[in-house]
Amino acid sequence: MVDRLANSEANTRRISIVENCFGAAGQPLTIPGRVLIGEGVLTKLCRKKPKARQFFLFNDILVYGNIVIQKKKYNKQHIIPLENVTIDSIQDEGDLRNGWLIKTPTKSFAVYAATATEKSEWMNHINKCVSDLLSKSGKTPSNEHAAVWVPDSEATVCMRCQKAKFTPVNRRHHCRKCGFVVCGPCSEKRFLLPSQSSKPVRICDFCYNLLSTGEMTACQSARSDSYSQSPKSSLNDASDDDDDEDSSD
Repeated sequence: MVDRLANSEANTRRISIVENCFGAAGQPLTIPGRVLIGEGVLTKLCRKKPKARQFFLFNDILVYGNIVIQKKKYNKQHIIPLENVTIDSIQDEGDLRNGWLIKTPTKSFAVYAATATEKSEWMNHINKCVSDLLSKSGKTPSNEHAAVWVPDSEATVCMRCQKAKFTPVNRRHHCRKCGFVVCGPCSEKRFLLPSQSSKPVRICDFCYNLLSTGEMTACQSARSDSYSQSPKSSLNDASDDDDDEDSSD
């Protein structure tokens, strides 16, 4: 089905419409063999509050952006190669329902659909696209992904020293490796995480020690498993640069 659509006029026209909606600031999306599978509005959990984002699923990439004018204009385009994507379902809790984690080596975040059926369709289509890509390329699924950040609202004190209280003066910081909310003194070190940045990024002392001794893998795996199995009602993604907040901390 996808192969038949790849060179169809209807598919080319649909992709062109998406390109035009992002305007000159967006990257070109029309390439040979690319097919637009589906699109829709999902609630992406950002740093301060959940925000509606327009998502477009292609057979090789996932694209999303801020909604300026519904169905007509979007900005802050993000393009995620599907080969690097893994997804995990999130249990319903409170008002946050029908969600799943989108995990990549660069960034990981949670999204929520309006209905259980919509969630199922999104997850099935994403998994099918990823499976087809890996089958064609002969690559293996990615086992590395960025941590989902613990939201600011869930930490009144540093999650490492358990002593420093956060105030307007004593700011929260996030470890780029484990996603914990930590104080300045507990996150003074930086470490090069090539999948996330070309420059050394802020990490907590705990992760720095583990990375320095090569013992980080087991810790990171346990961290992500516990997060996907036990979501919090105020779960946010603070790692996204489309938030209003400065994401450098």
